[in-house]
Amino acid sequence: MDLIEIVILGVLQGLTEFLPVSSSGHLVLGQYILGIKSPGNTLEILFHVGTLGSVIFIFFDDIKDIIITIDKKPTQKLLAYISIATLPAMVIGLLFRHEINLLFDSVDSVGYALCLTGLTLIFSLFSNNDKTNFSYYSSLIIGVVQAFAIIPGISRSGFTIVASLFLGISPKKSAKFSFLLSIPIIFGAGLLGSFDLQNENLFTFPTIMTAILSSFFVGILALKALLKLLEQGKFYFFGIYCIFIGIISILI
Repeated sequence: MDLIEIVILGVLQGLTEFLPVSSSGHLVLGQYILGIKSPGNTLEILFHVGTLGSVIFIFFDDIKDIIITIDKKPTQKLLAYISIATLPAMVIGLLFRHEINLLFDSVDSVGYALCLTGLTLIFSLFSNNDKTNFSYYSSLIIGVVQAFAIIPGISRSGFTIVASLFLGISPKKSAKFSFLLSIPIIFGAGLLGSFDLQNENLFTFPTIMTAILSSFFVGILALKALLKLLEQGKFYFFGIYCIFIGIISILI
């Protein structure tokens, strides 16, 4: 695996991490097309570290505000909501880690998962945003939905944002919560995957930095683009794309 291939995959990861089209699914397909064999989800974890930096960069002011006002009740509630929504994915990830890793080697499973993501995004057209606020109940529902996104081909941002929309939460609030929620999830996945990196010794320092930086810079652009598209109400367009790519993945 050379650095050019890493850059290509890093750009692919950065573009698809925040767009609701499943970065993990596209990474599996990208490796298949390029003929790259990366064991498990180690390479994906490196890219996720880069896109984690993208989230922190874009939402730096919000994160700083959370830290400054951590003694305030609204901030404590927000942190409680994020914690509740994080638990399901954390439990599933720990219990079924090895089984989930096997799915990263199956193009067919990614194709079916992308089709499911596409249908979910299209159904967002029927959501009713009545300006509802987050609650412990809605956070738990979003967390359960997020747990499904561990499967490659299922979009984490897509599923969590659509779940929020159907719970009556506005697109802007839904997106912000989804991306703040990605911080502990990506950090936890990276920490867990670091043990694999130490054991495998397959990735050199230049490879690791290329993977992280390429996904970081492209991730910033993709995140800004998605926030604008959400404001324009064009979220469901990605559903058509996911179904198209999913069908192609199944047929190849």
